[in-house]
Amino acid sequence: MTPLTEPTIRASFVNCTKGEAKRLALPRDLAERPWADLDFLGWRDPAAAERAYLVAESGTGLLGVALRVAPQTGRVRRSMCSLCLTTHTGDGVSLMTARKAGPDGRAGNSVGSYLCTDLACSLYLRGRKNAGRRLDESITLAEKIDRTTGNLAAFLRQVIGSG
Repeated sequence: MTPLTEPTIRASFVNCTKGEAKRLALPRDLAERPWADLDFLGWRDPAAAERAYLVAESGTGLLGVALRVAPQTGRVRRSMCSLCLTTHTGDGVSLMTARKAGPDGRAGNSVGSYLCTDLACSLYLRGRKNAGRRLDESITLAEKIDRTTGNLAAFLRQVIGSG
């Protein structure tokens, strides 16, 4: 992924107002992010545990999405991220919902998906972060990355209402 700046990140959000995008908490370590290993930029708001954000490159430019993280409930179990298919034990996967963009979002509609709680899918795929035992797959890293970016694109199409 190409390194991003604060203004480009804030301008990319499609499911919140410009004022909300201006006020959202950006990561303080943008310059230190491993951009070459990222398929998208994802982060949690350190001041609000229920907020997360995701910015990805798309065919039409950058696409930013504000997410709401569902609280963890119940027993410890193994769960799988719907983007990267990494399995985690405990709270490593969370249900995250995004208000839809445009009129659908203003009407209160949203879409959700189970995602790595820390939104570090790219790093799990590349072995830069460890989630514990990995499933053995016969596909290449490039194929895993393509699968993940395809899953992300499908989720983002649902948010913007074109899929």
